[in-house]
Amino acid sequence: MNLILFGPPAAGKGTQAKRLVEERGFVQLSTGDMLRAARASGSPLGQEVAAIMDSGQLVSDAVVIRLIEAALAANPGAPGFIFDGFPRTVAQAEALDALLARYGQRIDRVIRLGVDEASLIARVTKRFAEQGRADDNPDTFVTRLRAYSDQTAPLLPFYGDKGVLVEVDGMASMESVAASIAAVLDGNLR
Repeated sequence: MNLILFGPPAAGKGTQAKRLVEERGFVQLSTGDMLRAARASGSPLGQEVAAIMDSGQLVSDAVVIRLIEAALAANPGAPGFIFDGFPRTVAQAEALDALLARYGQRIDRVIRLGVDEASLIARVTKRFAEQGRADDNPDTFVTRLRAYSDQTAPLLPFYGDKGVLVEVDGMASMESVAASIAAVLDGNLR
Protein backbone atom coordinates (compact mmCIF):
# COMPACT_ATOMS: atom_id res chain seq x y z
CA MET A 1 0.00 0.00 0.00
CA ASN A 2 1.35 3.38 -1.01
CA LEU A 3 0.11 6.52 0.63
CA ILE A 4 0.60 10.22 0.81
CA LEU A 5 0.06 12.14 4.03
CA PHE A 6 -1.07 15.70 3.37
CA GLY A 7 -1.23 18.36 6.00
CA PRO A 8 0.29 21.72 6.73
CA PRO A 9 3.45 22.14 8.78
CA ALA A 10 2.91 21.15 12.44
CA ALA A 11 -0.16 19.04 11.61
CA GLY A 12 1.51 15.85 12.83
CA LYS A 13 2.42 14.16 9.54
CA GLY A 14 5.88 13.22 10.73
CA THR A 15 4.58 11.75 13.97
CA GLN A 16 2.00 9.66 12.14
CA ALA A 17 4.46 8.57 9.44
CA LYS A 18 6.88 7.39 12.13
CA ARG A 19 4.13 5.28 13.69
CA LEU A 20 3.28 3.71 10.35
CA VAL A 21 6.95 2.87 9.78
CA GLU A 22 7.19 1.26 13.23
CA GLU A 23 3.81 -0.47 13.30
CA ARG A 24 3.36 -1.51 9.67
CA GLY A 25 6.87 -1.60 8.26
CA PHE A 26 6.20 1.06 5.64
CA VAL A 27 9.15 2.90 4.13
CA GLN A 28 8.95 6.66 4.49
CA LEU A 29 10.22 8.53 1.45
CA SER A 30 10.91 12.07 2.56
CA THR A 31 12.28 14.04 -0.34
CA GLY A 32 14.35 16.24 1.96
CA ASP A 33 15.89 13.22 3.68
CA MET A 34 16.48 11.49 0.33
CA LEU A 35 18.24 14.55 -1.10
CA ARG A 36 20.50 14.85 1.95
CA ALA A 37 21.28 11.10 1.90
CA ALA A 38 22.02 11.13 -1.83
CA ARG A 39 24.33 14.08 -1.40
CA ALA A 40 26.18 12.38 1.45
CA SER A 41 26.46 9.07 -0.44
CA GLY A 42 28.88 10.36 -3.05
CA SER A 43 27.14 8.23 -5.69
CA PRO A 44 26.87 9.61 -9.22
CA LEU A 45 23.28 10.69 -8.50
CA GLY A 46 24.42 12.11 -5.15
CA GLN A 47 27.12 14.12 -6.87
CA GLU A 48 24.53 15.47 -9.30
CA VAL A 49 22.26 16.44 -6.38
CA ALA A 50 25.16 18.09 -4.54
CA ALA A 51 26.10 20.14 -7.60
CA ILE A 52 22.53 21.35 -8.02
CA MET A 53 22.13 22.19 -4.33
CA ASP A 54 25.54 23.87 -4.13
CA SER A 55 24.62 26.12 -7.05
CA GLY A 56 21.54 27.26 -5.12
CA GLN A 57 19.10 25.80 -7.63
CA LEU A 58 16.08 23.68 -6.85
CA VAL A 59 16.45 19.99 -7.57
CA SER A 60 14.29 19.17 -10.58
CA ASP A 61 11.28 16.89 -10.50
CA ALA A 62 13.15 14.47 -12.77
CA VAL A 63 15.97 14.10 -10.24
CA VAL A 64 13.52 13.61 -7.37
CA ILE A 65 11.71 10.93 -9.40
CA ARG A 66 15.07 9.20 -9.92
CA LEU A 67 15.67 9.25 -6.17
CA ILE A 68 12.22 7.79 -5.55
CA GLU A 69 12.82 5.12 -8.17
CA ALA A 70 16.09 4.18 -6.48
CA ALA A 71 14.26 3.87 -3.14
CA LEU A 72 11.54 1.70 -4.70
CA ALA A 73 14.17 -0.56 -6.24
CA ALA A 74 16.10 -0.76 -2.95
CA ASN A 75 12.99 -1.87 -1.00
CA PRO A 76 11.27 -4.48 -3.18
CA GLY A 77 9.62 -6.32 -0.28
CA ALA A 78 8.28 -3.25 1.53
CA PRO A 79 4.61 -3.47 2.49
CA GLY A 80 4.18 0.11 1.34
CA PHE A 81 5.65 3.55 0.97
CA ILE A 82 4.71 6.85 2.59
CA PHE A 83 5.42 9.81 0.33
CA ASP A 84 6.42 12.84 2.37
CA GLY A 85 7.02 16.20 0.72
CA PHE A 86 6.26 14.88 -2.75
CA PRO A 87 4.21 15.41 -4.79
CA ARG A 88 3.55 19.12 -4.35
CA THR A 89 2.16 19.85 -7.81
CA VAL A 90 -0.11 18.07 -10.28
CA ALA A 91 2.86 17.59 -12.65
CA GLN A 92 4.77 15.87 -9.85
CA ALA A 93 1.73 13.71 -9.03
CA GLU A 94 1.48 12.64 -12.66
CA ALA A 95 5.21 11.81 -12.75
CA LEU A 96 4.86 9.79 -9.54
CA ASP A 97 1.86 7.91 -10.99
CA ALA A 98 3.87 7.06 -14.11
CA LEU A 99 6.82 5.85 -12.05
CA LEU A 100 4.67 3.69 -9.79
CA ALA A 101 2.88 2.22 -12.82
CA ARG A 102 6.25 1.00 -14.12
CA TYR A 103 6.54 -0.97 -10.88
CA GLY A 104 2.96 -2.22 -11.06
CA GLN A 105 1.99 0.03 -8.16
CA ARG A 106 -0.13 3.10 -7.52
CA ILE A 107 -1.06 5.56 -4.81
CA ASP A 108 -3.66 3.69 -2.78
CA ARG A 109 -4.60 6.39 -0.28
CA VAL A 110 -4.06 10.07 0.19
CA ILE A 111 -4.78 10.98 3.79
CA ARG A 112 -5.32 14.65 4.44
CA LEU A 113 -4.96 15.74 8.04
CA GLY A 114 -7.67 18.35 8.38
CA VAL A 115 -6.66 21.08 10.79
CA ASP A 116 -7.85 24.41 12.03
CA GLU A 117 -5.22 26.89 10.87
CA ALA A 118 -5.85 29.35 13.71
CA SER A 119 -5.24 26.56 16.24
CA LEU A 120 -2.07 25.51 14.43
CA ILE A 121 -0.76 29.07 14.49
CA ALA A 122 -1.52 29.30 18.22
CA ARG A 123 0.23 25.94 18.82
CA VAL A 124 3.33 26.99 16.90
CA THR A 125 3.43 30.44 18.52
CA LYS A 126 3.37 28.80 21.96
CA ARG A 127 6.05 26.28 20.96
CA PHE A 128 8.21 29.10 19.58
CA ALA A 129 7.89 31.05 22.84
CA GLU A 130 8.76 27.95 24.90
CA GLN A 131 11.43 26.31 22.73
CA GLY A 132 12.62 29.05 20.37
CA ARG A 133 12.69 26.74 17.34
CA ALA A 134 13.61 28.86 14.31
CA ASP A 135 11.16 27.01 12.03
CA ASP A 136 8.37 27.88 14.46
CA ASN A 137 8.77 31.64 14.10
CA PRO A 138 5.09 32.70 13.86
CA ASP A 139 5.63 35.03 10.88
CA THR A 140 7.64 32.43 8.97
CA PHE A 141 5.10 29.76 9.88
CA VAL A 142 2.21 31.76 8.40
CA THR A 143 4.21 32.05 5.15
CA ARG A 144 4.88 28.29 5.18
CA LEU A 145 1.20 27.62 5.84
CA ARG A 146 0.16 29.83 2.93
CA ALA A 147 2.68 28.12 0.61
CA TYR A 148 1.37 24.70 1.66
CA SER A 149 -2.21 25.73 0.92
CA ASP A 150 -1.31 27.21 -2.45
CA GLN A 151 0.76 24.21 -3.52
CA THR A 152 -1.53 21.42 -2.38
CA ALA A 153 -4.89 22.93 -3.29
CA PRO A 154 -4.75 21.62 -6.90
CA LEU A 155 -3.75 18.15 -5.68
CA LEU A 156 -6.91 17.66 -3.64
CA PRO A 157 -9.26 17.43 -6.65
CA PHE A 158 -6.59 15.45 -8.56
CA TYR A 159 -6.64 12.71 -5.92
CA GLY A 160 -10.30 13.21 -5.07
CA ASP A 161 -11.24 12.41 -8.67
CA LYS A 162 -9.24 9.18 -8.37
CA GLY A 163 -11.25 8.20 -5.29
CA VAL A 164 -8.21 7.84 -3.02
CA LEU A 165 -8.48 11.04 -0.95
CA VAL A 166 -9.69 10.71 2.63
CA GLU A 167 -9.73 13.41 5.29
CA VAL A 168 -8.93 12.64 8.91
CA ASP A 169 -9.46 15.03 11.81
CA GLY A 170 -5.91 16.22 12.40
CA MET A 171 -6.96 18.24 15.45
CA ALA A 172 -7.82 15.12 17.44
CA SER A 173 -5.38 13.53 19.87
CA MET A 174 -2.34 11.73 18.45
CA GLU A 175 -3.93 8.39 19.35
CA SER A 176 -7.25 9.29 17.71
CA VAL A 177 -5.51 10.44 14.54
CA ALA A 178 -3.49 7.21 14.46
CA ALA A 179 -6.67 5.16 14.94
CA SER A 180 -8.41 7.04 12.11
CA ILE A 181 -5.44 6.49 9.80
CA ALA A 182 -5.42 2.79 10.69
CA ALA A 183 -9.14 2.61 9.89
CA VAL A 184 -8.51 4.19 6.49
CA LEU A 185 -5.66 1.79 5.72
CA ASP A 186 -7.67 -1.21 6.88
CA GLY A 187 -10.61 -0.20 4.68
CA ASN A 188 -12.92 0.68 7.56
CA LEU A 189 -13.10 4.43 6.84
CA ARG A 190 -13.41 6.00 3.42
